Amino acid sequence: MTAITESIEQRYTRRQLIRRRFFRNKLALFGLVVLTLMFALAFIGPLFAQYSWDELDFFNFLSPPSLSNGHYFGTSMIGGDVYALTLRGLQKSLFIGLLVAFFSTGVAAIVGAFAGYMAGRVDRSLMWVVDMLLVLPSFLIVAVLSPLYRGKTWLVFVILLAAFSWMITARIVRGLSMSLRERDFVRAARYMGVPTWKIVFRHLIPNMSSILIIDATLNVGGAILSETGLSYLGFGVQPPDVSLGSLIAEGTASALTYPWLFMFAGSFLILTVLAVSFVGDGLRDAFDPGSVGGTNK
Repeated sequence: MTAITESIEQRYTRRQLIRRRFFRNKLALFGLVVLTLMFALAFIGPLFAQYSWDELDFFNFLSPPSLSNGHYFGTSMIGGDVYALTLRGLQKSLFIGLLVAFFSTGVAAIVGAFAGYMAGRVDRSLMWVVDMLLVLPSFLIVAVLSPLYRGKTWLVFVILLAAFSWMITARIVRGLSMSLRERDFVRAARYMGVPTWKIVFRHLIPNMSSILIIDATLNVGGAILSETGLSYLGFGVQPPDVSLGSLIAEGTASALTYPWLFMFAGSFLILTVLAVSFVGDGLRDAFDPGSVGGTNK
């Protein structure tokens, strides 16, 4: 059976094999569908709302979910439409998760690749920075620096989250780069006089794309959880804007008496993070069928 399977898989290109393995993973498919629905709901759902997220209905305070009054998820204590607020919070959390994952994975790829390829003093210097950032209490530092973006753009918050999210991946990339730099195609490029930065960006990083894709996917979930935790404590997205974390914080005190204030934001957070985790695990198994839990073991 193994020989038959190998002969069949040889007929496929690597990209086709990865796609085939991924779509055979039921949990990964479920996660992909849920994640697609979350994005669709976040960016298309507001078109069907009868109220804007920053609009108040002074005739409905703490109204339960109802289709008759246009408040599909009910209203808040001050008359805010929970449906519009939840979708706005989902938008913000997804934006932050994607941006943090993109920046942190990009920094990790560049730093790790240069450190592993150049070795010597460059490697020691870059790894010293990595080790220093790893021992710093990132959650506390972001909380202390929160006044920097209070009343300003939330992109500062994204930069702070990304600044403390790349170090472990950089160490993994460094190890892979140290292995790749001894490959024939890298040696040939070096002997031909190709500049170091071209070797890193054209040869090393593309050959680690599978690891970086998986890392970026999983970083989305981690970034959303970090944003939620900081926003829950008041150190993340600042009013008047909202995120899932700030909505959960506002609804926690009334979770038992007025559950719609907490239930929808909490449910969307759980579903989104679980979906990202399932997709990330599915990508890992698709790129590395020999990994634990792989579909092609």
